[in-house]
Amino acid sequence: MSKLYHTEKGHAIPTLAEELTTFRRARKKLELPPTEAPAKLYFMARAWTDSRIALRVAINGTEIEPVAPELDVHWWYTLTIDPALLKEGENIFEFWCDSRPMNAWSLAIEPGHGEPDSFISDDGGATWRNNRMCYLNALSGEYLVRVRLAEGSDPAPPPMVFNDPAHPRLAALRQILPPAARDASRPALERVRAISTWLASSWEHTPWGASLGVVCTPWDPETILAWAPDQCGHNGLRPMANCIFFGVTFANAVQAIGIPGRCAIWAGKPGKADGHFTAEWWSTEHQKWALVDPNFDAMFLRDGMPLSTRELQVLSAAELHALTEYGPGVEKQLQNSRVVHWMHDGERRARSLENRAVWYRADQLTHPEFNPVSHGAGTAYAETGIVWERGAEEIFGMHCLFGDQSYFDAPPA
Repeated sequence: MSKLYHTEKGHAIPTLAEELTTFRRARKKLELPPTEAPAKLYFMARAWTDSRIALRVAINGTEIEPVAPELDVHWWYTLTIDPALLKEGENIFEFWCDSRPMNAWSLAIEPGHGEPDSFISDDGGATWRNNRMCYLNALSGEYLVRVRLAEGSDPAPPPMVFNDPAHPRLAALRQILPPAARDASRPALERVRAISTWLASSWEHTPWGASLGVVCTPWDPETILAWAPDQCGHNGLRPMANCIFFGVTFANAVQAIGIPGRCAIWAGKPGKADGHFTAEWWSTEHQKWALVDPNFDAMFLRDGMPLSTRELQVLSAAELHALTEYGPGVEKQLQNSRVVHWMHDGERRARSLENRAVWYRADQLTHPEFNPVSHGAGTAYAETGIVWERGAEEIFGMHCLFGDQSYFDAPPA
């Protein structure tokens, strides 16, 4: 057993990160119990493209080995820490680099904290403040710095939360769904397929990138369906509308017709391209959660029976490919050379299924205030609302929610 110690939920905005220099240093305070085992230090940071400057880190006043730059996106770095560097009570972690301008390293920050245990210095550590933070000196927040100790245990994952079926926003979404999905006389599988086909046909997968999506789309299904097809979002900018938004819209759309749905994530190794965002729907007939990939209008069937993520995880790449049935909506996505590898690269899809997770909140319509911020745009998979399957702690230890198979198989309340 082990426990993650943190003071934020990972809802960071990558464009408001904290730039680090030799003068501008970041500090994080964490309250920790005594420990006798090596600890894991996690921090979400970005090394600037082509930067060769190392990140310097100190723990309770002792500087450790500098961190070499790796990815040029915000992502989790992991360090193993000697327990002798830690102490019971308040621990201080400091980050800086040997660059005078802001062009080497940035540290992710979660805004919205009135009195954070995170601080910034502009004079090389002589004075500190926990307000007017981020590189624009514009907010108060917590840096994404976490520690996992052998002592303690992570909390049990929360139960799944779904939209209130009586909420008017579900009724509004239902009105724009295809007629075949709204027809309650049809089998659930046909209604689910109708929604998957409709979504895959609605817009082209648009990832984050300077020449692609440059503004994040909120996790609001009707807004997604307005921004993504028109390729026009906030302030007239082209929106990111990738696999995440197909999955989110599907999970809410099936709820609008009375079928429980939730967001599902596959991932191989952190920071790699072995990941995908999909959805699951509850098959009352088969009493299980079935996987669907609305980005490619792909369903996974054996003799007409929908398959669960667990059933797919044990398959070889060839078996997985053979049991994937594409609907007509895939034709829209075949026009996009950036993503068709998901259809043809069975090995990559199989690697992604090595680890799975769900978002325990599936109430994006009725409680938008809890929706993730900028997920998939530089702070990918940072939020602690993701529940990973038990056994993934070694590679996803920067998260704190892990569930056993009974959690993932539990029917919707």
